[in-house]
Amino acid sequence: MAVFTDHEVCVLTAPGALNSAAGSLYVVATPIGNLDDISARALKILQEVALIAAEDTRHSQRLLQHFGISTPLAACHEHNERDEGSRFITRLLAGDNVALISDAGTPLISDPGYHLVRQARAAGISVVPVPGACALIAALSAAGLPSDRFIFEGFLPAKAVGRRARLEAIKEEPRTLIFYEAPHRILECLQDMELVFGAERPALLARELTKTFETLKGLPLAELRAFVENDSNQQRGECVVLVAGWTAPESEEAVSSEALRILNLLLEEMPLKRAAALAAQITGERKNVLYQVALEKQKDQ
Repeated sequence: MAVFTDHEVCVLTAPGALNSAAGSLYVVATPIGNLDDISARALKILQEVALIAAEDTRHSQRLLQHFGISTPLAACHEHNERDEGSRFITRLLAGDNVALISDAGTPLISDPGYHLVRQARAAGISVVPVPGACALIAALSAAGLPSDRFIFEGFLPAKAVGRRARLEAIKEEPRTLIFYEAPHRILECLQDMELVFGAERPALLARELTKTFETLKGLPLAELRAFVENDSNQQRGECVVLVAGWTAPESEEAVSSEALRILNLLLEEMPLKRAAALAAQITGERKNVLYQVALEKQKDQ
């Protein structure tokens, strides 16, 4: 069987030009715990396609057996996705429909599938989402944190240095922050969040969603860290951590850290009013806000 490189796949048909003779790639969400959460449409698609590309065929076989589905499975995971993608593309170009599933939830969301979807779209193959369960959305819907704007960070770096650096980079992100974390690192993760974001930042741990021991615990980070530290059961299972976005202190309103840095440098060289005016010109921040910040700093000295 021929193996297509990304370039070869791209030139089979012009990107965006659908190949009417090809089958469709269905990106199918599966339950994250409770099997009743699978949709009727997902079951229909999984029954009717010629092949299912699965992250772990042994894991997915149990799901299919539960619903009496006998469609053949083939592995599509992070270690073989680039090399084996051509296998699925060949079937799709021959007119077969293929479903892509992950172990749980929506494929591609911190799971394999991106390369296959990208290759399929480049080859003019129709890619059809079949929506359903997704841990981050389920957690957000029940967290009680602002949900009109949020940012998904996936898994943080495994090592403390990299994890803290990433948290520092998003410390002043105003949107609700959502993370996935492994159970053996959840306590270290919360410790670093408390260190970087502060003890009082509101947060929520969503653990084992839709499963028997589902937990949704919302507390300030210091209290949430202590809750997990004192209960080893909270250090098991799949974890989603949500953290409230950054809110500037009232005296500083929404002044950026860069504007504050520039203001502080200027205050060392010139009078307060001039420093605030010049900092506003450089950063685009409001002059009266910077002036108030400078006054507060002067009072504290």
